[in-house]
Amino acid sequence: MSENKIRTDSGIEIKKVYTPADIHSANQEMPGEFPFTRGIQADMYRGKFWTMRQYAGFSTAEESNKRYHYLLSQGVMGLSVAFDLPTQIGYDSDHPLSEGEVGKVGVAIDSLQDIQSLFNGIKLEDISTSMTINATAFILLAFYVALAKQQGADLKKISGTIQNDILKEYAARGTYIYPPKPSMKIITDIFEWCSNELPKWNTISISGYHIREAGSTAVQEIAFTLSNGKAYVKSALEKGLDINVFGKRLSFFFNAHNNLFEEIAKFRAARRMWAKIMKELGSTDDKAMMMRFHTQTGGSTLTAQQPLNNIARVTTQTLAAVLGGTQSLHTNGYDEALSLPSEEAAKIALRTQQIIAYETGVANTVDPLAGSYFIESLTDEIENEAWKLINKIDEMGGSVRAIEQEFIQNEIAKSAYDYQHKIETKEKIIVGINKFEEKENNPSVVFKIDDSIRNVQIQKLNQLRSSRDNALCDRLIKGLSQKATANENIIPTVIESVESLCTLGEIADALRSVYGEHH
Repeated sequence: MSENKIRTDSGIEIKKVYTPADIHSANQEMPGEFPFTRGIQADMYRGKFWTMRQYAGFSTAEESNKRYHYLLSQGVMGLSVAFDLPTQIGYDSDHPLSEGEVGKVGVAIDSLQDIQSLFNGIKLEDISTSMTINATAFILLAFYVALAKQQGADLKKISGTIQNDILKEYAARGTYIYPPKPSMKIITDIFEWCSNELPKWNTISISGYHIREAGSTAVQEIAFTLSNGKAYVKSALEKGLDINVFGKRLSFFFNAHNNLFEEIAKFRAARRMWAKIMKELGSTDDKAMMMRFHTQTGGSTLTAQQPLNNIARVTTQTLAAVLGGTQSLHTNGYDEALSLPSEEAAKIALRTQQIIAYETGVANTVDPLAGSYFIESLTDEIENEAWKLINKIDEMGGSVRAIEQEFIQNEIAKSAYDYQHKIETKEKIIVGINKFEEKENNPSVVFKIDDSIRNVQIQKLNQLRSSRDNALCDRLIKGLSQKATANENIIPTVIESVESLCTLGEIADALRSVYGEHH
């Protein structure tokens, strides 16, 4: 009688036992050396732990600011800002399409005044800020730079990341504004401006996280993410930018899912593959070939049923990210399948990282699972499968063409369907969902955002527009449209516009009038 085959979530067969014969690459590389399979730093966490972040943002800037001060007091090393949907798609809070969404899934930001409130009492030179923002990333970066200048900060010392990855929005998430071509042009404008003015800023966080949340496998997550990365690099090279300069400011953002060993192998394979891609594209500087990445535990793995079980899931995912060599990590709150995370859940999520860092010993040596027959073999297999997908996308003309032809979207949809089908048929067990269920009336206190937040934001906007120099704002907005039409770098004009209190919606609309909208 033949044994049932056991496979990872990507469909890679797991053998009963692994031996030295299963390791195809007799790999003697050391951490900190090309192609960085074992980590980008020679001493990894022995020198410094990963940056422990907590992703937060809700309601008004003032309310989010209180949560940031609380998180910083609890030992968070960097802030990660969540923005509401109107901010993400370039509408002010008083726009008709903003109704019902203001402050709901993140903080509402309409103007420089909101950013001043968001970071009130926080010196931007002292922290690293990650902003999950894509279509309007250039505007949020301008707000941040304007505030840093007001604080008298040295822009050369300001560090952080804007997500700024528009390709995955077309493929998996949907918060895009402009068509692909002008969107790519804005991104290269940011690369160019930051190379000169904001050298420590990560100008893009090429994101597999949302690709995975949309239902991809681990293999698809890295294949589609690295293909998108190639598209951004090629776009910057076409503009004449130096790969050894802008390459050092690219970062990545991955998901940590439940399949512990597959996730660890995924991170190791992704680092190795990116180093090879950058070398192929002409990089000669090791630092430009290093894949630096942030990880977030898997939101789609959290269950509303028996929510405390999510603490165990998040712990396993945290271990995967740390054993896989992440540079930065956000851990989800156990109650996030029900609502925005409560303060208690956010604290437990942070404590999970701190316990793993200080109590488990996993950070004491670099790449502790290197040399495991299973991990090394799985790393090779994931890499091989991912290359097949990347080569297929290359044959189609790259990521932009693959997205336009809906290849990437369809592949993700098929994987999402297959995964759900396995849950429905109990081929895949999710504790509390299709096995070990309980009858429960959920006692969890759900954290809700009041619809009155929109009225607060509208009042602030009315006051802003009645007190600013509107003639100057009109001139700047007109000048921005002219820069966009002339195909010039728009970033300096955007910064000047936000400093003169033009709103996010006004700036986004100026470019809508030139570029149009993607449908």
